[in-house]
Amino acid sequence: MFNGDWNFLEILKVILDISIVWYVLYKLLMLIRGTKAIQLLKGIFVVIGLYLASVLLDLTTVRIIIWQVIMWGPLGIIILFQPELRRALEQLGRGSFFSRNTTSEEEELNHSIEAIVESCKYMAKRRIGALITIERDTAMGDYVSTGIPINGHLTNQMLTNIFIPNTPLHDGAVIINRDKIVAAACYLPLSESPFISKELGTRHRAALGISEVTDAVTIIVSEETGSISCTKSGELHRNITAEKLSELLEKELVTKFKTSTTKAWNWRGKKNE
Repeated sequence: MFNGDWNFLEILKVILDISIVWYVLYKLLMLIRGTKAIQLLKGIFVVIGLYLASVLLDLTTVRIIIWQVIMWGPLGIIILFQPELRRALEQLGRGSFFSRNTTSEEEELNHSIEAIVESCKYMAKRRIGALITIERDTAMGDYVSTGIPINGHLTNQMLTNIFIPNTPLHDGAVIINRDKIVAAACYLPLSESPFISKELGTRHRAALGISEVTDAVTIIVSEETGSISCTKSGELHRNITAEKLSELLEKELVTKFKTSTTKAWNWRGKKNE
């Protein structure tokens, strides 16, 4: 009886151990998804594959060289993955790495939408050019690193002030994550699509470019016409009103957040049945 109980507890420990490791690995992969770090991770698997091949084929010189690479690998990973590791530790410190407060997150999204729309209305009336990118599931650490760190609370006034002409931060994109202005003066990849109208400038091309490689929603305020445009999933919505912008952001941010949260809770409920 004692042996049976002990074996059962050991099995539970093994299952719990494996589950925790896989969950942490999954969260880390979600953090680096959409960044250059994911390509580096693929490179690590290639190096490991080469090492195993050198062992099987008895390639002594190759095995020794690759082994040295593997030995120094952890230090290289810490250096190369520094932004992602920092982000994971920040989430762990906030308690958001393992859990999600859906109510507060929804409030943050609604606050962000209100601040962004009010800022765009103000800038559109005065023809102040702006490029605002809202980060979603795809991490944008590579693009954040090209700008100036802000890490400030998102408000209508602060967002507008960044784009005032002839100020140090007005040129480039602002990247927002939930209710935080992460960075300003960021460089975004320009779209190379041949179907873009020639009358569109660099801001529109950058907004389309980032929407082609990430799931971010990007807003453009034209300094020539004062019109508001928005890009998502490689699509450009031109000359939209502030009301339409608010509806679009609510659909893309709040509604999809509620849907994903509902699916997660339904999955947990079915799992516990």
